[in-house]
Amino acid sequence: MTTFASGTDTLTRDALTVLQPGFPGTIAPDWLLRRLGEGLASVGLFGRNIASAEQVAALTAQLRAERDDVLVAIDEEGGDVTRLEVRTGSSFPGNHALGAVDDVELTREVAFELGRRLAACGVNLNWAPSADVNSNPANPVIGVRSFGADTDLVARHTAAYVTGLQAAGVAACTKHFPGHGDTAVDSHHAMPHIDADVAVLQSRELVPFHAAIAAGTKAMMSAHIMVPALDPHHPATLSRRILTDLLRGELGYDGLIVTDGIEMQAIAATYGIERGSVLAIAAGADAICVGGGLSDDETVRRLRDALVAAVCSGDLPEERLADAAERVRSLARWTASAAASGAGGSGSSADGVGLVAARRALTVTGGEAFEPLTEAPYVAAFTPVANVAVGDETPWGVAAELARSLPGTETGSFTGDAAGKEALAAAGERRVVAVVRDEHRHAWMATALDTVLAARPDTIVIEMGVPQSPPRGALHIATHGAARVCATAAAEIIAGK
Repeated sequence: MTTFASGTDTLTRDALTVLQPGFPGTIAPDWLLRRLGEGLASVGLFGRNIASAEQVAALTAQLRAERDDVLVAIDEEGGDVTRLEVRTGSSFPGNHALGAVDDVELTREVAFELGRRLAACGVNLNWAPSADVNSNPANPVIGVRSFGADTDLVARHTAAYVTGLQAAGVAACTKHFPGHGDTAVDSHHAMPHIDADVAVLQSRELVPFHAAIAAGTKAMMSAHIMVPALDPHHPATLSRRILTDLLRGELGYDGLIVTDGIEMQAIAATYGIERGSVLAIAAGADAICVGGGLSDDETVRRLRDALVAAVCSGDLPEERLADAAERVRSLARWTASAAASGAGGSGSSADGVGLVAARRALTVTGGEAFEPLTEAPYVAAFTPVANVAVGDETPWGVAAELARSLPGTETGSFTGDAAGKEALAAAGERRVVAVVRDEHRHAWMATALDTVLAARPDTIVIEMGVPQSPPRGALHIATHGAARVCATAAAEIIAGK
């Protein structure tokens, strides 16, 4: 491919403007600062970029010293998907817990407080909320990231989340359009398909996005999924029918359209990131999210040059690229205005709303006959492979929180066919607390629980995923998510605190 000059010509600047790349490390590398000077307008933060709130504030200040209106984006859903608290677990329950409570004012308060913390760190665009209706219980990537399986519930909480987040001065990016809930494949790894007909899509998938648009969401993220009823030939991210005709035309959306990570295998393995980026902008996307491991200057250069070359060859209309770049700049102006107006205020104190919400989200079965523990138990965590969106850096389970009240609490992680026997051997005579995550999706996990409960019927069971399986155990607590505050709330029940 031809390499184009990195100067200040309009075409090159527009090509850089539509990129939202990540980068390694906790300070901005020189190449990133140079690209900001050349036209790059957005930067994405991931767990690898974060050590503390103070460090993030210093990092975003470093970025703004180079470009004062830069969009600093993050994938901070709260709950299982946290970047700001990637090494401790989130102070906020995720969407599924909020949906279980079903108090839209609480959802708005949680989103506002989360947004306030992001704004205090200099982050002004959040790739959240997930507006996906989790209609397929086998979904490996949405699950507790969704408010639930009921369309109207998801719609009202999506709107409340957008309203709360943006009241704090942080732009919401509602995702994953046109809906990733009815899939059994993770688009990080392959291309999912949704085979529902148009009537089902209109009455289920699209309803929460209507609500987000009505609530004024500033951005929308496309999904890397095939929806043949809408476009039999292209995934949503690359589909003009879906992004332009449906989202812009029929739904009347006029904000920024961001792609999901262009490096995800659903696009990268099928089209390649350069061609995928060109096709996405041509289809109606305005910004290309570049996360994952592709976080270097070479990737930014390749994508910039691919966009410029596509304009020069006639494959991408120059006015489409210019329009996309202007939408990015328009959002940057909104965030700058929101910051200047002091949107957000002081917010609530931090024992705050996150723990209150996590407590309210608990579903407890068998509690009427339960005697709180007074001696340290053994916590057996039946641990599935974490999906890419959640990552494996963030701790989960209840052992750390139980140990605060019951010193001496020990734990182990178990996976596979022998997990139940191994957990019993490790526990010895101690009371067992078995922690599972989406038991209904993992046959080995259900078998492990069978084994443990047969030998130790007094076992306490904590479900930290979607509570699809029937509750069992001497006490069963469904937390509706694996955030740190969800563990705290469960530990309080077990220890009688």
